[in-house]
Amino acid sequence: MSESVPAPGAKSSLIFVFLVVFIDMLGFGIIMPVLPKLITSITGETISNAAVYAGWLAFAYAAMQFVFGPIVGNLSDRFGRRPVLLGALGGYAIAYSLMGFSTSLLWLFAARIIAGIMGASFSTAYAYIADISPAKKRAQNFGLIGAAFGLGFIIGPAIGGILGEYGTRLPFFGASALAALNLVFGFFMLKESLPPEKRRPFNLARANAIVALKALSGQNKVVIWYATALTVWMTAHVVFPIIFAFYLIAAFGWSELFVGLAFAAVGLGAATVQGFLIRVLVPRIGERNSAILGAISMAVSCVFYVLAGGGQAWLVFIAIPVGALQGLFQPSLNGLMSNAVSDETQGELQGAVASLQSIASITGPPIFTAVFAAFTVAGSAYYLPGAPFGLAGLIALVALAIFLRGYALHCTSDEVEPPPAAKPLMD
Repeated sequence: MSESVPAPGAKSSLIFVFLVVFIDMLGFGIIMPVLPKLITSITGETISNAAVYAGWLAFAYAAMQFVFGPIVGNLSDRFGRRPVLLGALGGYAIAYSLMGFSTSLLWLFAARIIAGIMGASFSTAYAYIADISPAKKRAQNFGLIGAAFGLGFIIGPAIGGILGEYGTRLPFFGASALAALNLVFGFFMLKESLPPEKRRPFNLARANAIVALKALSGQNKVVIWYATALTVWMTAHVVFPIIFAFYLIAAFGWSELFVGLAFAAVGLGAATVQGFLIRVLVPRIGERNSAILGAISMAVSCVFYVLAGGGQAWLVFIAIPVGALQGLFQPSLNGLMSNAVSDETQGELQGAVASLQSIASITGPPIFTAVFAAFTVAGSAYYLPGAPFGLAGLIALVALAIFLRGYALHCTSDEVEPPPAAKPLMD
């Protein structure tokens, strides 16, 4: 099982990694519709205060990813991608079980800490994709990871909403079972993608985000700009997993089932864009224009969410398809960054990026949940559940400005090959 993936097997391996991420996200999606009710049942707090607790739970999860992202990425560069991916699945099975059995916030925090450590392995999934993908197809193949996220959110929340009707804790045990099943599947099916000759010794001194980013930025001058843009982008994007369920409950009083179906609709849009549309648009209009379209689409959708929170629930069904195009942004940046570094440091790149994204996930949830609580708590001067989305839309536009500056440097840099020109829409 340690043999490297040969070129003819790259397509099947790509499909398998897609399935690994999909099943992981399926488990994660299952718990999202019922997390607000679990927190309120444990703490006895209102939905506004429960959202604040959820923000700090997300903080703990992201803090662990920040610390362990580069470590896991460097371990995968030393020992290969396969053992890291399999170990993460086992950890997820434990974490979800702990959440299901939790009777206090302490239990929940312990579970999220374990899940955060295991979640650092997503950088390894991106490195696996980079290992088996030609440079010109990396952006499109990175989009498959986004599609796996999207499909996980299509099926997972729908299942979670249905299971939640029979018990708030049942979805957590279902997620644990899926992670365990995926571990067994991967043990027998997943092959190694990193050949021994491309591995490098593990260096603990390099296994942190700051050192890794310095090493990468030393190769060229554009990676730091792209990574910063992606970090700011993720700060905006984190509003969805942390606020969306609380927003739908506070604004419209929706049940777990309807919340789950709304998440499923979001996932369907993400899967469509990142699994199919990105493969048409990126070669045609280029990574720059794809990123611009993605950022503007998110900003516009956030405006709709703000307006919908005033009692116009139908606007949510406009915001969801418009916002789906935001899925063009991250794969475009990942593709540009991946092409700007050497093959031997793909794991280090993705590990550093994972930790930088974790900075966004550390700072974003407490900010967005605090804004949500301020605009939904009893006695609030102005009741506006969609306020966090307004803030997220502004942050997305800042990320776009940073990206455009980095792209301009990329096009003029002598250290890396400039991005290819976009193909005309009509040949």
